[in-house]
Amino acid sequence: MGDSIFNCCYVPPHPPGEEEALRSRRAENMANSSHISSDKRFLIFFDFDETIVDETSDDMVVQTAPGQHLPGWLKDTYQPGRYNEYMQRVLAYLAEQGVTESDIRTIMEKIPATPGMLTLFQYLRTRPPQDFEVVLVSDANTFFIESWLRRNGARQLFHRIFTNPGTFNKDGRLVLRPFHSHNCQRCPENMCKQVIVRDYVARRTQERGRPYQRVFYLGDGANDFCPALILGPRDVAFPRRDFPMHRLITETHEAMPGDFKAVTVPWVSAEEVVQRLRKLVAE
Repeated sequence: MGDSIFNCCYVPPHPPGEEEALRSRRAENMANSSHISSDKRFLIFFDFDETIVDETSDDMVVQTAPGQHLPGWLKDTYQPGRYNEYMQRVLAYLAEQGVTESDIRTIMEKIPATPGMLTLFQYLRTRPPQDFEVVLVSDANTFFIESWLRRNGARQLFHRIFTNPGTFNKDGRLVLRPFHSHNCQRCPENMCKQVIVRDYVARRTQERGRPYQRVFYLGDGANDFCPALILGPRDVAFPRRDFPMHRLITETHEAMPGDFKAVTVPWVSAEEVVQRLRKLVAE
């Protein structure tokens, strides 16, 4: 891991009020990891949108809008790198149109899983408890993710979920907040997954007193390429085939051989991930 990777993801100071909230969130994250047993052999990270589910949940929530589309004036407010702020406006608009918590949950619960994903979940469930520590890292939000996982009986599989907080206020509006801030030029302002993965691995390694045998990362998007950059040569990146993460890994191998260190296993069906994990677990 070169210094340049860590420099790109330096987390700058926050304003006093935000800093206090973020400190509280970090303390909560620490507490949430302390109950995880220290005997796990492997650590596996999952993205959510277009990795676990076969759609983007932010796109799916638009189906609750009148006519199942957003007005042009609202779509025109989007600015690159500030998608989280844009979704805050979308959710406020939906609430103004009478969209309820139940409406949004129903849409989330109907999103199909990606091919083979439920098979992968079942494989992880049936492994001995010391095999896998399972973590979700997503730029969606807590309500979308929890709704889908609970509907599909998968919530208990995940030891930790890192995502943007999404809670309903007293007026029935889903209020979205950014997960953190950072200084990575690759990632949207509200989330750098490399910062999350790097800090989690470092903290858990310290708590356990030893590293994991291997770290795995399943993703699809450009923001999943960033955390995969810090994986080592024994670790495995599982990019969804022909999606942005896969293309960025391929381009890096061609332009800067040796810079991307992890083994790369592209997948169309998550059953291919199961096949590779079976082999690695047996080694």
